[in-house]
Amino acid sequence: MDELWVRQKARGFVAKVALPPVFGDLTPYLEAINAKLRQEELEQGESGYTITKPNGRHIVTVNSTETLERQRFTICHEIAHILLELPSSHEEVPSWSYAKRHPNEVACDTFASELLMPYKLWLDKVPPDDPSMEIIENLAVTFGTSFPAAASRYASLSHRPCAFVTMERGAVRYASRSTSLRNVNAQIPARSIIPAGSVAKRLREAVVSAAAAGEVAQDIWFDNWKKGGVLWEISRHFSSRDTTVSLLWFDEDELPDGELDRFGTSIDEEDGLEELTGHLSWNKQKR
Repeated sequence: MDELWVRQKARGFVAKVALPPVFGDLTPYLEAINAKLRQEELEQGESGYTITKPNGRHIVTVNSTETLERQRFTICHEIAHILLELPSSHEEVPSWSYAKRHPNEVACDTFASELLMPYKLWLDKVPPDDPSMEIIENLAVTFGTSFPAAASRYASLSHRPCAFVTMERGAVRYASRSTSLRNVNAQIPARSIIPAGSVAKRLREAVVSAAAAGEVAQDIWFDNWKKGGVLWEISRHFSSRDTTVSLLWFDEDELPDGELDRFGTSIDEEDGLEELTGHLSWNKQKR
């Protein structure tokens, strides 16, 4: 079970729902899986859970003290557990360690994003303008989701090279990348420190909540990356939570030329294998 399979499964489910809920009401999703919603005041840090009765009826309970956007995401996350038949694995893990989260939870988060922001409807709502915080904020409001969820969705489905990076306590927690960046193996490793020279680094060092934008070198963000290119970084820092987010993007024609190896390093033609001729090129007297 990989991410592509999960997304396809989610999109298949959305396609079967008569009116995909985009502007608030998740009832059609719950009705489609024979589930009832309950809102209760749960303990801090507990977003929700699901109980399945002997008759097959599911009771999805969400924490009424959390934000509406968080409750909506939890509902879709619990629906994912039901449809994917994955048991919950909500063990406590460090907040910065996205990579250590149980695969079941990561898969259900992916599924939930597809339900909250349906693929076709999302593409219809995304304007053709250059990326901006304002665009993402408007999409978050339209689809009733959080800013980070909308930004991650925006980056992953962008037609241009684009990434959205979430950072906590000075380290990268997670990066969502567009298809064009994934195709060239543009890596922003989890748990790596915020790179020097980035807008995000400058904002965090100011120790105040603020937003800023500017051009920076591409290679400070991406591992094993060709030097010389620049990208536009739009960043926002929240000092009370020591959380920073950055939207990175550049034009398609600035992608690195040539083939990349599996480590993301450019392969020059002169460094490749010689064309096969049928003749051995080494000295046969040497072993």
